[in-house]
Amino acid sequence: MSAAVQTTTAPRIAVLISGEGTNLQALLDAAAAGTIGGRVALVVSDRPQARGLERARQAGVDAVCVRPAEHTGRVAYEAALLDALLAQEPSLLVLAGFMRVLRGPVLERFAGRMLNIHPSLLPSYPGLDTHRRVLEAGERWHGATVHFVTPALDAGPRVIQYRLAVRADDTPETLAARVHVGEHIILPRAVGWFVDGRLAQRGDQAVLDGRPLAEPVTVEAGT
Repeated sequence: MSAAVQTTTAPRIAVLISGEGTNLQALLDAAAAGTIGGRVALVVSDRPQARGLERARQAGVDAVCVRPAEHTGRVAYEAALLDALLAQEPSLLVLAGFMRVLRGPVLERFAGRMLNIHPSLLPSYPGLDTHRRVLEAGERWHGATVHFVTPALDAGPRVIQYRLAVRADDTPETLAARVHVGEHIILPRAVGWFVDGRLAQRGDQAVLDGRPLAEPVTVEAGT
C-alpha cells in the first residue's frame, strides 16, 4: 500500500497597483526565487495602462483592471474590487503603489491581512509627494515604510523601514530613485514574514515572531 502524498498550497498573494509596478516586480522575483513562501496569484489595477499589469501577465499571473469610472461612487467601486480579489481567495493583500484610499468593504474583509509600502519614514510625511516635502523641510533622513493598512491614512502599525541619508545635491527624482532601492528590499521581506506566519497585526501593533514591535525593524541603506 503506497503512502499518501501530502501536498501544500502556497499562500496566495493579491497585489494592487496603479502604475509601473516595480515593487510588484520585486515580489514576483522573490516568489520565483523562493525567498518568500507565497505566490502572487492576482494583480489588480485601477488604471488599464498600468505597466504592472503587463509585468504580471509576463509572469503568468492573472491581471485585471477594475476602473473607478465604471462604477458609481466609492462603495460600488470597492464592492467590484472586492469581487475581483475574492475570485482568488488571497491570504494577503499588498498595496504596491495603489493610488486610491480604501475605506470600505475591502478594508473590512482584509483587516489584519493588508500591507502597504509608503515612501517615507512614517509617521512622518503621510500622503503624497513625500520626496519634495522631505527636501523642502531640510530633513536629514528619508526612506520607506511597510505598514499594515487601517482606516486612518498611512497610520497603521509599522513593520519595517528602509532609512537613508538625504544628500545635499538630492532632487525629488534622485531621492525617489534611491528610496525605490529600499522599497524593493523591505516589501518582499515583510510579505515573506507574513506568509510564513511570523508577522501579524494585533490591535494597533505589528507582532513579529510573537513579540510586539515597539518600533519597526530598520534596514539602513548600504547594509
